[in-house]
Amino acid sequence: MNDQWAGVRDRVAALGTQPACNGVFGALWHRWALDEPLTEEELAGLEGQIGVRLPEDYRTFLLRVAAGGAGPAYGLFPVRRAQSRWRWEGDGADLADLSALAEPFPEQGPDPRSLDDLQAQRPEEEDFDEIEDFDDAIEAWDERWDALMFAPGRTVGAVVISHLGCARREWLIISGVHRGTIWSDDRADDVDLAPCLDANGKPVTFARWYTDWLEQAERLTPPPPSDA
Repeated sequence: MNDQWAGVRDRVAALGTQPACNGVFGALWHRWALDEPLTEEELAGLEGQIGVRLPEDYRTFLLRVAAGGAGPAYGLFPVRRAQSRWRWEGDGADLADLSALAEPFPEQGPDPRSLDDLQAQRPEEEDFDEIEDFDDAIEAWDERWDALMFAPGRTVGAVVISHLGCARREWLIISGVHRGTIWSDDRADDVDLAPCLDANGKPVTFARWYTDWLEQAERLTPPPPSDA
């Protein structure tokens, strides 16, 4: 059987030795370090806790490469066991409901009409005589917007696996029709959740997401020329 992860751990380690390696975005954060891979027993314990089998390319990565560490952006969030419970660790990892990973991730985001209707109701400063009244109105509108965009039910069946800075993150879908794909989360900038797509418009899988990052990093950090 072809092992898609053969040599990947060594390639990451080799990148960390290149003079230009810190020029890769996020490298100063993850420092090219990888956690140890999970054992079969540990993976079974993780999947037993969350009640669902992980997407195949991600679970084999956990077994063959690492439980987390160096990866896209500020790194791949590691999955670790603390006080006999498994969890993903990283900025925003707690946004995921680990008790709901077996529930299917929603097929779509909020009804676009709901977003459009609410956007149309956004207060405008010129409609208020007093700035304090406008501030109160916009604060109330923000609360309604966040309640819609960040409703917990919108991210069931998914885990946060990477942080891009400025509250922008990426999710791996665990359950449902989008299982195994990566979704971007720019809701902090009022941009809805969306699938990451390749150049052909196809959803990006975990394996494609990670190996594309690795190949790009290798192009950015070629080894120095050897002495003639």
